[in-house]
Amino acid sequence: MITIARLRGARDELPAAFWFLWVGTVVNRLGGFAIPFLMLYLTADLHIQPASAALVVSTLGAGSFVAQLTGGELADRFGRRPVMLLSFFVSPIAMLAVGLTRDLGVLALMTLILGFFTDLYRPAVSAAIVDLVPAERRTRAFGYIYWAINLGAALAPIAAGFLANLDYFLLFAGDALTTALFGLVVLLRVPESQSHAVAHEARTPTRARLGIALRDSMLLAFVVLSVLVGLMYSQANVTLPIDMAAKGLLPSDYGLAIAVNGALIVLVTIWISRRAERSPRYPTIALSAVLLGIGFGLTGFATTLPFFMVTVAIWTFGEVIGAAVAPVIVAEMSPPALRGLYQGMWGSSWGLAFFLGPALGGLAYQHLGSIGFWSIAFVLGGVIAASYLALSVVARRRISAAACERV
Repeated sequence: MITIARLRGARDELPAAFWFLWVGTVVNRLGGFAIPFLMLYLTADLHIQPASAALVVSTLGAGSFVAQLTGGELADRFGRRPVMLLSFFVSPIAMLAVGLTRDLGVLALMTLILGFFTDLYRPAVSAAIVDLVPAERRTRAFGYIYWAINLGAALAPIAAGFLANLDYFLLFAGDALTTALFGLVVLLRVPESQSHAVAHEARTPTRARLGIALRDSMLLAFVVLSVLVGLMYSQANVTLPIDMAAKGLLPSDYGLAIAVNGALIVLVTIWISRRAERSPRYPTIALSAVLLGIGFGLTGFATTLPFFMVTVAIWTFGEVIGAAVAPVIVAEMSPPALRGLYQGMWGSSWGLAFFLGPALGGLAYQHLGSIGFWSIAFVLGGVIAASYLALSVVARRRISAAACERV
């Protein structure tokens, strides 16, 4: 479990620039109100039909998909810091625009723009962490960042649930403010982390850089598996609140249930990331997929708030393990000059999943019902876990081949 003493010790293990990214992440996520409640806002406040609302939410994923690919390439070509600043100072404007828009077509467009600028910074931050942190500490560092995300997220859903009872626009205003504050932290305290040598190498033509990445079969396989993981996880923001409402629970109940996710991450992430640092990568991430499948699979049988909280707790353990290990696996695959691009391609899998997930999830839930729908998640978790284990064989062969080439 996390303690103050451990945090003080951790402060000395990682560079100062990393900790400013950490602080900015905490501030940003403390105001992460709007996106988790976007589906409820569209259906309850704007009275948009669930199917149309799900399509609007899916445009967030479309924007994120493009943003991750674009942000990764830009972070390599122009540096990590400019991409972060662009994201943090433009996305608040888009956030406010979504909260003020009522026309469905314009709303979908603004949500697409929001998804793009909200996630444009992610590959840059991941690449900066790889730049700043020694290889043996990266699992821990990514775990700390994920912990920071959810330190804010543990409180944000509860506050957001009650703010939504007053005025949904307060969610968008608060979210915009904290995002801009993250931008100020980067502007004042986070230097450029990309070395001049790597920056020079990264300025090769984009087509050649993409060609290298697209020929990397391990990267592509990992991206596909991440899409499947993201399809499961996206249901926490879309189908889960619909399922809870169908079973007679209130929006504030959903806020409390999903807050278990953030609270549990705050308690266990550092503990898990330290242990994952010493564990084999692919079996560890396979375990995360199994826990995701079990947690989401049990959701179909949940009818009370405590039961829903238990299911959230189970898949949260899987989420934490995957969040600490996955970006490290991607970092270990990537050449230094392609760090941003590789992280962006992996991150784009989540954007694609959050683009497809709402529409596919809403359609499948409507036709299969609660138990049938969530059973798919259980099966999918097992399939993904088996695939990760198979991929570990390929990874060992690549390491062996690289060792032979060095000899």
